[in-house]
Amino acid sequence: MTLSRTFTRTAALLALGAAAIGSAQAKDIASVTSPDGHIKVTVAIGDEARLTYSVSRDGTPLITPSRIGFTFTDMDPMERGFQFDGASTSSSDTRWEQPWGERRYVTDNHNELVVKVHQNGSSDAFKEAPAERRITLRFRVFDNGVGFRTEFGARPGGGAWHIADEDSEFNIAEPGTAWWIQAGDWNRYEYLYHKTPIDAVSVAHTPMTMKLQDGTWLSFHEASLVDYSGMWLKRLEGGRFRSTLAPSSHGAKVIRTGPFTTPWRTIRIASDAPGLYDNDLELNLNEPNKLGDVSWVKPFKYVGIWWKMHLDEWSWNSGPKHGATTEHAKQYIDFAAKHGFNEVLVEGWNVGWDVPWGRGFDFTKPYPDFDLKAVTDYARKKGVKFLGHNETGGNIANYEAQLDDAMSLYQSLGMNAVKTGYVADAGGITAPGDTPGTERMEWHDGQRTVEHHMKVVKDAAQHHIMIDDHEPVKDTGLRRTYPNWVSREGARGMEYNAWGVPKNPPSHIPNVYFTRMLSGPFDYTPGVLSLVGRGNTPIESTIARQLALYVVIYSPIQMAADTPENYAKHPNELTFIEKVPTDWAQTHTLMGEPGAYVVTARKDRNSDDWYVGGVTNEKARDVTVDLSFLDPGKTYTAKIWRDAPDADYRTETRFHDVIETRKVKKGDTWPVHIAPGGGFAIRIAAE
Repeated sequence: MTLSRTFTRTAALLALGAAAIGSAQAKDIASVTSPDGHIKVTVAIGDEARLTYSVSRDGTPLITPSRIGFTFTDMDPMERGFQFDGASTSSSDTRWEQPWGERRYVTDNHNELVVKVHQNGSSDAFKEAPAERRITLRFRVFDNGVGFRTEFGARPGGGAWHIADEDSEFNIAEPGTAWWIQAGDWNRYEYLYHKTPIDAVSVAHTPMTMKLQDGTWLSFHEASLVDYSGMWLKRLEGGRFRSTLAPSSHGAKVIRTGPFTTPWRTIRIASDAPGLYDNDLELNLNEPNKLGDVSWVKPFKYVGIWWKMHLDEWSWNSGPKHGATTEHAKQYIDFAAKHGFNEVLVEGWNVGWDVPWGRGFDFTKPYPDFDLKAVTDYARKKGVKFLGHNETGGNIANYEAQLDDAMSLYQSLGMNAVKTGYVADAGGITAPGDTPGTERMEWHDGQRTVEHHMKVVKDAAQHHIMIDDHEPVKDTGLRRTYPNWVSREGARGMEYNAWGVPKNPPSHIPNVYFTRMLSGPFDYTPGVLSLVGRGNTPIESTIARQLALYVVIYSPIQMAADTPENYAKHPNELTFIEKVPTDWAQTHTLMGEPGAYVVTARKDRNSDDWYVGGVTNEKARDVTVDLSFLDPGKTYTAKIWRDAPDADYRTETRFHDVIETRKVKKGDTWPVHIAPGGGFAIRIAAE
């Protein structure tokens, strides 16, 4: 459903020639403000006729004049010599409904500025360089952020644009602190977050979060990453950053035939950290649902044959430790049916785990000790779905060759979701070559891999199958356009707690909430109540914290990652996991800062119940939960699972929790003590 009220005003502003713009003097050519008037974007042509933009809030600079440009592999750079052709502005105020999400309704209220410029050729160094190249800049300014992109037409003279790099810059106006992970390194996005001064960042993945010294919070990311390379941010000096694109085997990082647009470059702006999360900027910059009726896309909770592999008790490959057997699968299906879980994930069911990595996966052929049809039939009789797993080993050539057959088979067996995997070092994606029978190596977030993920999502949609991809390309809000793209990994998940040192420290989740989770759903796989990894090494968490993760970490699909036998030891805590929803009508980040703590309230989409979750870092913390988000005039019964007074993630007291019930109403406050490495979860049921 979309309710819209759109206003448009168009003006041809200042058709200025180059002679009117001194090459050594900056001149503003157009500007636009947010609907509330606080945020302003100004576009200018300055020194050497370079194109720049700047962003301010209430007159205070946030982004000082920053260049926009491109370099190419076969023509002069698009950096200087710009001439202004005209501009127009428009306004939009709409509301649209998500089929699933952190909130049911999203408001899209922005002012838009469209700036048209062209560049005259200035050199004979490249004989193919056209005499004139035209681009359009489109800015959308919201009350809580800015998005901009470049729109290319056909290349003069014909052929494709060969982009060597995109040179959009972000000149941060003042010093501050940054939370970030390195880009271009071997382990994709799976790193612990750095907290450094802004001027100590090297090359960062997005989202990257900053707090300026005046208290303003910023987050830099991108929206609608389609048929283009992922953007990294490279610091040049001080607080000056420039975009750089993930590499390609073709030399040119992006090859596109016009007309086409770049992804949106996004800047969230807030007065506090919670304001960064409670923000739909990237979603609003994506196109509406293209799949039509998506009533078949349904959020769910699942269990699965997974955690024991990470504990090294079972194996993915065949042999005496093989986890994916028919017997084991039926046991998990029985557990799921008994406790109300919708689906059962089985990893290692298909052949290919015993040969050189990524070279032998067959996505329709099970191991001899796993009867795929018998398992899916058994699940159906129990009212449970089989959640497929397709590990590619980064060999997208092999996967694409089998994709249609695999998805057709899964649909015929009644499956509705697949978890994909791309375990390979950065730069280790095996893609089809330019000629039949050949291969080439690509980057995890390069243009070819971005294209691959889109192909998987579209093909899956034709078979009414949802996709949860691990080792993915980062989320950029495309779940709005393709709602079957329900979740991704793209950060250090629970498995790091099984493997040993370094585990995910308690600060990891408060970091992820205000960085990685700004991009979209995160399949973290919480709920390990045993609190131990391999060799019974402790996980850095209290038991109450594991419950809190179901509220703090958003994903429309949530795993109960522990084993049935471990859940049997903790029936009181399992009750919460059984009840907590995965689809929400409202979300409010009540308090928090990166790496320190976070408290989140979410309202169930299918009832009037609310859930609150909170976690802290290594430090104990006392918080007061303000229940003013509850509906007025209603009485609720609230049940809390919280850390006991002596609980501490560093000792055996990490299992100590307190469960209590009380009556609450709108306006009440609830003081809660959070232990070191701890957390709490509250279920607030309407009476």
